Amino acid sequence: MTVTVLDQLMLNRATLARQLLLERADLPVADAVTHLCGLQAQEPQEPYVGLWSRLRAFDPAVLSDLLVRRRLVRTHLMRRTVHLLAADDVLAWRSRHDAMLRQRVLGVYRGEFDGVDLDELAAAARKVLADDEPRTTAEIVGALTARWPETDRRALGEIVLALVPAVQAPPRGLWRTTAGVRTVALARWLGRDADPPGPDGDDPAGRALVRRYLAAFGPAASADLRAWCGLAGLPAAVAAVRDELVAFRDTRGRTLLDLPGAPRPDPDTPAPVRFLPAFDNAVLGYHDRSRIIDDAHRNLSVAGARFVLVDGRVAATWTVDAGVVVVTPLRAFTRAERTAVTAEGGAVASFLSEGDNQGVRVVAR
Repeated sequence: MTVTVLDQLMLNRATLARQLLLERADLPVADAVTHLCGLQAQEPQEPYVGLWSRLRAFDPAVLSDLLVRRRLVRTHLMRRTVHLLAADDVLAWRSRHDAMLRQRVLGVYRGEFDGVDLDELAAAARKVLADDEPRTTAEIVGALTARWPETDRRALGEIVLALVPAVQAPPRGLWRTTAGVRTVALARWLGRDADPPGPDGDDPAGRALVRRYLAAFGPAASADLRAWCGLAGLPAAVAAVRDELVAFRDTRGRTLLDLPGAPRPDPDTPAPVRFLPAFDNAVLGYHDRSRIIDDAHRNLSVAGARFVLVDGRVAATWTVDAGVVVVTPLRAFTRAERTAVTAEGGAVASFLSEGDNQGVRVVAR
């Protein structure tokens, strides 16, 4: 049977459609975060830009309110990075990520926990977090060092967050608010423990992750799924839902899987200029990112650069300097592209300044 080959432009338009970047969506904020499987959020203000670029009439106060009301939470999950996620998704997915979170910390601090009973450490940390009081990492570690005085304090803080499901409590992450990280146990914050793992041989969370990833990022290869979530143990989950999916190939010959009814727009569909925040998953959510960024600029995505999409691809970076949005092209712009970038940059400046627009400047190449 002939398998349809999807070139980079086809994959690009599919990605933009799934990521709500082809046209802004009329979705409630919570629904958008759920559809996107969360937004990367180690920089607390960046999700606001990500949602502004994706939603019509986005009100940042709504996102702040959802955090305060605990319908959205900030927590370490995919790839052990901080994400803004729907509370229900964190409860459903956290246990599936437990082993990965632990192994990534142990991989960084090799030998630091030799002789440490991690179950005992986790139990002690749960006692420290057994109320609703948000605590700094230093406070949590300070309560544990009497029992583990020889363990590096930074390593101790990081392994606690891998062993004990926890969230970063507001005001961290609220709109135009600067606040340090204060941690609360997930079970205390949301009123119940995360869902337990499935019985042996069953992986409902893994199957859900496959379906949800494809809805927000597909068509994609298994390597792309793994790069997004950081989980190595998903082949069985992919195999379990394989009969539900359709298959394509990319121009490299990789097998791409997708949901049958998911949008795959005509490659000639116009793609508007979009400003992405730092670490946006539209770029980071793939092993092969060539559908949206040139290999020459790939390293910028992990360095925290904010990107400008022109005709659906990364074509510039942007920063804010004294209220002015400064755009640095990565390639030459046509006159029409420069005009469109300037217009959207002005809109971004207005959003970030709450109407006190300081303008936009496109740097000459």
